[in-house]
Amino acid sequence: MPATPPRPPHVVIADDQEAVREICTSVATGLGYRATGVASGREALRVCEQEPPDVLVCDVRLPDMGGVELLKRLKQSRPAVPVLLMTAYGTVGTAVEAMKLGATDYLTKPFELEELRLLLQDCVRQGQREQEGRAARLAVRGPYAGGNLIGVSPPMQRVFRLIGKVAQSRYSVLILGESGTGKEVVARALHYLGKERDRPFLPVDCGALVPSLIESELFGYVKGAFTGAHHNHEGLLEVADGGTVFLDEIGELPVDLQVKLLRAIQEKEIRPVGGTRRVKIDVRIVAATNRDLQAAVAEGRFRKDLFFRLNVVSIKLPPLRERPLDIPLLAEHFLERAAPTGSAPRQFSEAALARLLSYDWPGNVRELENCVERTLAFAAGPRLEVEDLPSYLQQVRAQPVAAAPSTIRAIAEVEREAILEALQQVKGDKLLAAKLLGIGKTTIYRKLKEYAFSARAGGVAGGGR
Repeated sequence: MPATPPRPPHVVIADDQEAVREICTSVATGLGYRATGVASGREALRVCEQEPPDVLVCDVRLPDMGGVELLKRLKQSRPAVPVLLMTAYGTVGTAVEAMKLGATDYLTKPFELEELRLLLQDCVRQGQREQEGRAARLAVRGPYAGGNLIGVSPPMQRVFRLIGKVAQSRYSVLILGESGTGKEVVARALHYLGKERDRPFLPVDCGALVPSLIESELFGYVKGAFTGAHHNHEGLLEVADGGTVFLDEIGELPVDLQVKLLRAIQEKEIRPVGGTRRVKIDVRIVAATNRDLQAAVAEGRFRKDLFFRLNVVSIKLPPLRERPLDIPLLAEHFLERAAPTGSAPRQFSEAALARLLSYDWPGNVRELENCVERTLAFAAGPRLEVEDLPSYLQQVRAQPVAAAPSTIRAIAEVEREAILEALQQVKGDKLLAAKLLGIGKTTIYRKLKEYAFSARAGGVAGGGR
């Protein structure tokens, strides 16, 4: 049976001028696309609901609603559809504002047919890459796709390089770092970027369970092993066959269980509680702790042989206070993630950002995420000010007024360099650059506008507007 030919991209054109619709339709069909022309925003929404388009081309001013309003409403139901705005010279500011709300690009009337042709092709390619990227993330990276491994600081770049080197191996990894630095996120990255990505990833909090429960969870038990054991129960080391078991707070594991864990890792087999039969296991161990395990070894609270067995590769996560360059990027990431679907983008003011930079963050990235969510819950406008921050941050002594702007400018310089370098590496593809940097597509478009970067100048040409 012959394969079904691929469906040509569908372009919806919303403009109240029939001549403009005909021109756009002609260009779209000339590219091999299907085109539907409508004269109002409501009609455009109806068509988009009936058959989701690959691109929406709309005028900033429509009879029944503005192009920005149409953009907002479409993004609520179809956030991945690229939107190309058409604008007269006097409304360019509106189009730029729409870019911040998720528009892909804008076209100033009167426009050249070749410019429209190139922008349509770019928008179609962007939509296709977005779909392919989403499918790839779901199929390959799983829940790690939403992780908080973001940063341009040298300490985090070293962490990224280590993850890249170790992910494809089956070595045991020991992740060190203070609470809230993202140890489980790193563990998930190691798993979902590795060969075992399609196998289970099972976390165990060794500090939250009593010793008997930890043993039962890890090794399983047989029916009748203890009161309440009414049936056989497989341990996580067996259930995670071919995958990863993440032992969080490994420093809390009692010494007698350390012996059993060491034997299981060395012999690649376990014996369930109350059982006599040994079960073969094939599992990767990733452990994490915020304790000084070497000191615990010296004090006899942690077995030296288990420490060496787990510490084949170690990854030390820096506390947030040692990576201030990453605070603005993380804060922006948490803002985007916590914002309701279809809402206007939010941004910290320079004064509020200075407060974030002045704080020591003893709870690290987890505390910053909580802070951003609380700020977002109480803020009214799109600009988040000092008074919107949690009370303890309002009381923090900010950096001197003269020093804060230079600090912020330095961070902007680092961001600018990182974005430019990423764009050069991917030949101008903004979507791929955003993924490489670990930021959202809305963020990279806004940064490009803020830093006066353009895909038409500066040697950053190519696809992915």
